[in-house]
Amino acid sequence: MDCLVCHDSTGKYKKFPTDCGHPAYEEKKFMDKVFPKLDLKEIAQNVSNPDRRNCGACHFFGGGGNGVKHGDLDTSLLAPSKALDVHMDKAGLNYSCGKCHTTEAHHIEGRHYSDPASNDHNSAMPKDNRNRIACESCHSATPHKNNEKLNHHTDKVACQTCHIPAFARENPTVMWWDWSKAGKKAEDGKPVKSKNEQTGVEYTTMKGEQHWKKNQSPDYYWYNGSMTYIKAGDRIALTAPVKLSVPAGGQNDPNSRIAPFKIHKGIQPVDEKNQTILIPKLFGKPGSGAYWADYDWQKAGEIGMAAAGLPFSGHVGFAETWTFWPINHMVAPKEQSLKCDACHSGVGRLKDLGGFYMPGRDKSRVIDMIGWGLVGLYGIGAGLHGILRLFKTKK
Repeated sequence: MDCLVCHDSTGKYKKFPTDCGHPAYEEKKFMDKVFPKLDLKEIAQNVSNPDRRNCGACHFFGGGGNGVKHGDLDTSLLAPSKALDVHMDKAGLNYSCGKCHTTEAHHIEGRHYSDPASNDHNSAMPKDNRNRIACESCHSATPHKNNEKLNHHTDKVACQTCHIPAFARENPTVMWWDWSKAGKKAEDGKPVKSKNEQTGVEYTTMKGEQHWKKNQSPDYYWYNGSMTYIKAGDRIALTAPVKLSVPAGGQNDPNSRIAPFKIHKGIQPVDEKNQTILIPKLFGKPGSGAYWADYDWQKAGEIGMAAAGLPFSGHVGFAETWTFWPINHMVAPKEQSLKCDACHSGVGRLKDLGGFYMPGRDKSRVIDMIGWGLVGLYGIGAGLHGILRLFKTKK
């Protein structure tokens, strides 16, 4: 990245897709899109602090399109309503990304790589130490003023779990991506593209089959703020879905809480013999071996793995992969937060998160017997009390 990626205020500064980070110094065309020649002098004279548009230029389009990866980050957050995000509400608080993702010496505070969010819960004031990427930093660990029972949840349940009931609420996000189906062409040899009227592109020759969805309920896992990852060259098991990123934590970890995630599922190429994820060469001219030019996984895999310095057996296969994306944006108004029975139910959102007892979801014969026994004793006590008062009144 260069400085103008984040500090351009004109909205004109764009990188040319295949020029290794360079913008268009002359008018150029990429596929069906024209990139005009940039007036770099004008752009350089109009730098400013980053705004939502600067951040979104990369983070809204991760994965090759609007909302592809995250599900809670897309162009709907450029000027959202309060119903979509109470913090970024254009007519309300109108927070920029930097309000939470504070920056010191160009180190931008985040939380989803190897380190969890800061435990320094300071109020969101300019004088604080900037480590305020956790909800508690502004709202404290007891945010519910008139509901102590809800405050008891905050040690085990992340704020996002209740306050982000769904993601991709305005624009769809990709929930399934099958690369094994890429490469199909029409009878005349031209690329194929098909669309779903509600959600957009479903198939392209370049990228295979995609399933886009809107208004998706998250999946829930124990999470301590850190993620573990499959790295290039790591050996993988091909008999089950390969989890490329996994939330770290567990119910016995005092730093873990139940948090919401989008699970991006798909099928992608692998080195079947070496049992590693394949890194294919995608871009290139016809005859270069690039997949998007020659549509040959074998050649693309051989060139890509060599460039990555990794061994390649020549055996290309496909495996199901899962990638976990934490859900933190699109915080709904408190009136739309989840109600108790959304989780405390046998068919609720946490029905598959086992290993602990949760009232309303789980049943224990012993606990039920003790509970009903106490109810019975209470009834007997109340009855005896009434009888004694009756006799006392007669005297």
